[in-house]
Amino acid sequence: MTARIGVITFPGSLDDGDARRAIAIAGAEPVALWHGSHDLDGVDALVLPGGFSYGDYLRAGAIAAHAPIMAEVKDAAAKGMPVLGICNGFQMLVEAHLLPGGLIRNAHQQFIRRDQRLRVENASTAWTSDFEQGQEIIIPLKNADGGYIASEEELDRLEGEGLVAFRYVGVNPNGSLRDIAGVTNERGNVVGLMPHPEHATEPGFGPDTRLAMRSGEDGIPFFTSAIAAVVAAAA
Repeated sequence: MTARIGVITFPGSLDDGDARRAIAIAGAEPVALWHGSHDLDGVDALVLPGGFSYGDYLRAGAIAAHAPIMAEVKDAAAKGMPVLGICNGFQMLVEAHLLPGGLIRNAHQQFIRRDQRLRVENASTAWTSDFEQGQEIIIPLKNADGGYIASEEELDRLEGEGLVAFRYVGVNPNGSLRDIAGVTNERGNVVGLMPHPEHATEPGFGPDTRLAMRSGEDGIPFFTSAIAAVVAAAA
C-alpha cells in the first residue's frame, strides 16, 4: 500500500509545501488539507507544518488549535493516527493539549535560524522508529517562540516515562528547559518538535555535513517511520 499523509495548511503556514515534498521523497502520497475543513480525506497520518498560523496572535499556535479541522485531528489522534507537529505545528499540539507543556518566546528574545544537532531520546514512536536510540542528527531550526516549558513535576514525568523525543545537543538555542527539542504522547503516535525535518530530506537543500555542503538528509527517517507505522497498522 501507499501511505497517504495529510498536511494541513493554516493561514500563515510557510512550510506546508516543503512538508508535502518531503513526504513524497520518503515514498508516501502527500495530501493537501485545509484548516477550515472537517474532512481528513481518508489520510493515514497527519503533519501540522511550520509557519505563523493566524499571525501568531494571542500565542503561537493558540488560534490554530481551535481551527475547525482540529476537531478531526484530535479524534484521529485519539484513535492512534500518527500526527507530527513541526515548529508552529508543535505549538498547535501543545495548545490543543495533544502534547504536554508549552512553548514561549526564545530566551534571548530573537528569532533564530541554525542547523541544530539533536539527540534521539525515544526511537519507538510512530515518527522515530527508523532512528536509533541515542542517535545524533542535524535538523534545521528556525523559530522565535521555541522555548519549551513545563512544571518541574511534569518534566520529571516526561523524563521518567520516556516522553522526551528529542534533545538539543551542543547548544540550547532557545532556552528550552532540560534542552528538550521535542516530545511525544504516551501512545507514541503524536510527536512534536521545533526543528524542521522537512528541510533535511534531499541533497543540495539540507544542512551541511562532513561529506558535502547542504547534503544532510536526517529528516527522511521521520517520514519513513510514519510510513512503516501506517503499513504495520494496516497489516
